Amino acid sequence: MKRLNGVDALMLYSETPEIHMHTLKIGILDVSGVDGYSFDVFREVAYPRLMGLSALRYQLVDIPLKLHHPMWWENPDIDLDYHLRSARVPAPGGRRELDNLIGEIAGTPLDRSRPLWEMYVVEGLADDRVAIVHKVHHVLADGVASANQIAKAFEPGEPSPVRAVPDPAARTTAQLLKAAGRDHAHLIRRLPRLINETAAGVSRVRRRARERGRHPDLARNFAPPQTFLNHVVSPGRRFATAPLNLAEVKQTGRQLGVTLNDIVLATAAGALRTLLLRYDGRADAPLIAGVPVSTDPSPDRLTGNEFTYMMPSLPVHIPDPLERVRLTSVATKIAKESHQLLGPTVLPAWMSYLPPALAPRFFRMQARRMESGAVMNLTISNVAGPRERGQVAGGVVSEIYSVGPVVTGSGLNITVWSYVDQLAISVLTDDRTLDDPHEATDALLDSFAEIRRAAGLPGELASVDSALPLAGATS
Repeated sequence: MKRLNGVDALMLYSETPEIHMHTLKIGILDVSGVDGYSFDVFREVAYPRLMGLSALRYQLVDIPLKLHHPMWWENPDIDLDYHLRSARVPAPGGRRELDNLIGEIAGTPLDRSRPLWEMYVVEGLADDRVAIVHKVHHVLADGVASANQIAKAFEPGEPSPVRAVPDPAARTTAQLLKAAGRDHAHLIRRLPRLINETAAGVSRVRRRARERGRHPDLARNFAPPQTFLNHVVSPGRRFATAPLNLAEVKQTGRQLGVTLNDIVLATAAGALRTLLLRYDGRADAPLIAGVPVSTDPSPDRLTGNEFTYMMPSLPVHIPDPLERVRLTSVATKIAKESHQLLGPTVLPAWMSYLPPALAPRFFRMQARRMESGAVMNLTISNVAGPRERGQVAGGVVSEIYSVGPVVTGSGLNITVWSYVDQLAISVLTDDRTLDDPHEATDALLDSFAEIRRAAGLPGELASVDSALPLAGATS
């Protein structure tokens, strides 16, 4: 058995009836070259590959009296009748119909009495496509671990899973309490050093901030402005996707001398400016983005949450796209430097001290009362996905999308995954933030095209031939 780490526990405790803490991974398969494809064929091929991912057999075990974070118990098998489900989109079976269905899937929580995942095989798509929607709780895997799981599932050859041999004695009350006592003793011994590390890190950050001086076009730390994005989040979910040509994104970054991540964030800033002007009638103050940063990017890690956040300023108040790119690059460099000066593992280490009996109640109260994010306006993630095109049940994986949860006080999550030749954009909102979630994906595409034109590159975006046609927002 294995204890949840502090960030794992945070992902579990912060889930409420309004805030669902699962993530979604969507693979679209082209099965035009598969003779006799069916749900049963997929099920037969998928079973050994799913069994090869031991994390999908993990089940939560609570500690008596909630004296410590839960532990993982590994089941010997997967109940495929429960976890693997068939679904169908209505005609004409395009991107909008699929995105609508995924929004519905995202709007219901996972059953904690079972391993925390579901997989939907979605048929009815045009052009001989099938979508695989993997819904997995964030407590089980962060973005890096999820990308590694997908890469492992795509590996050629037949996997040879090792079945767990459960030890019932490990789940007795006495053993659970004994293990909890050992772990608490370790945390107590660790506390003085952690306090010193934190104090030293905060001192370094403050000293460097004084050296830099105030930058009037960057947001103040921990002071996100109130916007239409920020409100008490509702339980319903809406979802939208769109692909970009990855080569064009990289070319734009090279042309402007910035990183791919800078381009992603500057593109988001331009799109958010458009949406702010539409919904709030103004875009006069920089926003703060919460950007997950991995503290363990190992390609072998398949489970757990090993990340923290950096919080760069988003210059949504700047009309000029090139100046937005420049300020975004400045903001990300400052955020990265502060992140390193504080110490990448300091904040995750403090999460281990969350009180299991009190934390869930606190987060439920926050979710129902907080109308604005305490430290950020929205979450924006950028994850490097598989670099080689995968195959499942003989079908070629033509697209992959991924999105994390919306969080308390913030009704929007933007996640991009690179996959082979694509930069796949996903947007998740609740059902009160936008009239149509494809407004956000349209705004992101328009913002990227604006940056390219300003950089002296062609503004007409190259199509991604292997992808489903764009949905576009309804008028």
